[in-house]
Amino acid sequence: MRIAVTGTITVTGIMIFWIFYLRGEYIKAAIAWIVTMADALFLLANMTKIPAGGYRSLIIAFIPFSVILIYITGQRRIYKVLKPFSLRHFLTQYSSLYMFTNKIKGTALFFARDIHSIPPYIALTMFKNEIVYEDNIIISINIQDKPFGVSAGFKKKLAEGLRVFEIQSGYMEVVDIMRLLHEAGIREKTVFYGIEDIVATRPIWRVFAIIKRLSASFVQFYKLPPEKLHGVVTRIEM
Repeated sequence: MRIAVTGTITVTGIMIFWIFYLRGEYIKAAIAWIVTMADALFLLANMTKIPAGGYRSLIIAFIPFSVILIYITGQRRIYKVLKPFSLRHFLTQYSSLYMFTNKIKGTALFFARDIHSIPPYIALTMFKNEIVYEDNIIISINIQDKPFGVSAGFKKKLAEGLRVFEIQSGYMEVVDIMRLLHEAGIREKTVFYGIEDIVATRPIWRVFAIIKRLSASFVQFYKLPPEKLHGVVTRIEM
C-alpha cells in the first residue's frame, strides 16, 4: 500500500512540475521539483518491501494501466487508418455534388471533432452513397479547459446547404445536444454517426476490440434520438 501511495504522489509531483515549467512559472516549478525529489526518496525506500509483498500493489496497478495503454494505442492506430479529409478537399467535392445531385428534403446532422478535418464517414455517406440533404449541418463539440459553462451557435456557412453548429462545453458539463439544437431552430430528420468495425487477429488488438465494444458509444452518452440515427460502418483490420 505504501508503494502505491508514494508512487502516486511521485508521479503527481512530476506532472505538477512539468505543468509549472511549461507555463514559465519557474519558482513554483523549483518548489514542486524539491517536493517531488523528497517523495521519490520515500518511494525508493519502500522499494525494499517489494519482495515482502509489495509486488501485489504493482500487479494490481499494472492491470488498469495496461487497459489504458492498449486503448490509447488502438485509438491512435484507428486515427491513422481513418485519414480525415481536409476541409478544402471536402468542400471541392461537396460543392460539385450538391449542385448536380438530387437532394433529400429535410436536415441531416453529422458529427466532427474538428471542422478542419472531416471524418471519413461523412465523405462516405455523401460522395460514395450520394446521400445529400437539402440542409446538412456538421456538429462540432469542443471541450474547454474550464469545468463549467456551455455555449452554442452557428459558425460561418461553409457552402450552399452546408453549415457548422459549434458547441463549447466545460469538461464537467453533460451537454444536452438535442435541446441546444432545438433551441437554435434545428429540426433534424436524420442523424449520421461513424462506427468502427474492428477485425483483430493479434491478441492485443482483440482486447482493444472488446474494450471498444464495452465502452459507452457516442450516441448513448449524449442520448441522441434512436429513431433518427443512422450509423455508417467502417471496417478496420488490425
